[in-house]
Amino acid sequence: MKRKIGIIGAMEIEVDSLKKEITISRILSKAGMEFNEGTLGNTDVVVVKSGICKVNAALCVQILVDDFEVTHIINTGAAGSLDAKIDIGDFVVSTDAVYHDVDATVFGYKKGEIPQTGRLEFPADKWMIEMIKKAADTAKISGKLWDGRVCSGDQFISENSVKDKIKKEFDGLCTEMEGCGIAQACFLNEIPFVILRAISDKADGSDIMDYPEFEKKAARDCAALTEAFIKNIE
Repeated sequence: MKRKIGIIGAMEIEVDSLKKEITISRILSKAGMEFNEGTLGNTDVVVVKSGICKVNAALCVQILVDDFEVTHIINTGAAGSLDAKIDIGDFVVSTDAVYHDVDATVFGYKKGEIPQTGRLEFPADKWMIEMIKKAADTAKISGKLWDGRVCSGDQFISENSVKDKIKKEFDGLCTEMEGCGIAQACFLNEIPFVILRAISDKADGSDIMDYPEFEKKAARDCAALTEAFIKNIE
């Protein structure tokens, strides 16, 4: 089966670099999103800005599945570090994704567990994880690549107390606002996925004034690593 990779970024800055590299054959506007279908090298791809938050991200996956019949999905973008060893400029590739803001514990569920599903975490595709690691060896990036859990919620985390609570409850490496929505939608559609995040802040408010600049670098680096990933799978 020929692969067709859906590449999702939350913001325009995260997809602009990739759009410049692909040969676009079709553009579809749907649900407020612009889907750019084409080829990157010899690989069929669809590049799209989902918009911020879990609902936008999940809706984006469903359109990629229904309208473009993608076979794999990669989510790129920026994230806040939850671990002291992970610095700004480093990367996290997901082993799995969880919701840090889902809480039905009053009914006996675990924190983060989606009621009536028995599902807390959504595992990423092992082959895609390994291909991201190989891409890190060839892409022109300066940061280290870590593999671990991505924690998602509809919050920009900027307080140490909140950060520490998420780390304690879920033992994740980074926090952001879309990944687990993508992971759950991929799980339900039986589509392999991986989340790749460049660390743009420490999730504690310490670098908030410099965040726009860090975010730009994170987006560029994610695009470079994603492009290397696509070329390697050819």
